[in-house]
Amino acid sequence: MCARRCNVEESRDETEPTAAPWYKDAIIYELYARSFFDSNGDGIGDFPGLTEKLDYLQDLGVTAVWLLPYYPSPLKDGGYDIADFKRVHPDYGTLGDFKTFVREAHQRGLKVITELVLNHTSDEHPWFRRAEQAEPGSRERNFYVWSDTPERYRDAGLPQPSPRHCRRSRSERPGKKSCLARRETSWS
Repeated sequence: MCARRCNVEESRDETEPTAAPWYKDAIIYELYARSFFDSNGDGIGDFPGLTEKLDYLQDLGVTAVWLLPYYPSPLKDGGYDIADFKRVHPDYGTLGDFKTFVREAHQRGLKVITELVLNHTSDEHPWFRRAEQAEPGSRERNFYVWSDTPERYRDAGLPQPSPRHCRRSRSERPGKKSCLARRETSWS
């Protein structure tokens, strides 16, 4: 045991077996809240419905639930076009419903993995709105990749901007459109 600041190697008792990380043996069930289980009859899955089915998932042998994006979104890109990373899409319930789901999952020994995709936003997100209003070349503006034509990034495999994503910017000359193309971390 280390009483001072030490690295992991110094503090490990060599006689104790090293446990594998939890995810090595996990049975992970990926699900989209919108289509999993509808608790209120509106035709859209929600967190109360997910909570209701936790025993079912546990009976299947699931040890972790991987949630696809459940944040507020205009849903133009399967929920990956996120408008607010701090809230729950109202179709899926409330933040309280989400917290109840996580608490109930943990009480059953289930881990919860959320898909947090910070390099995707909708044009409704404050980051995009600031970028759209910023001057070309500014830090805010450079948070996104802009183009006058969807052809510029066609080979990048990005979804083509819809008219909603191609809006005139006040910082551009009149008549010129700026189109959003998502900045991907894997671009070389």
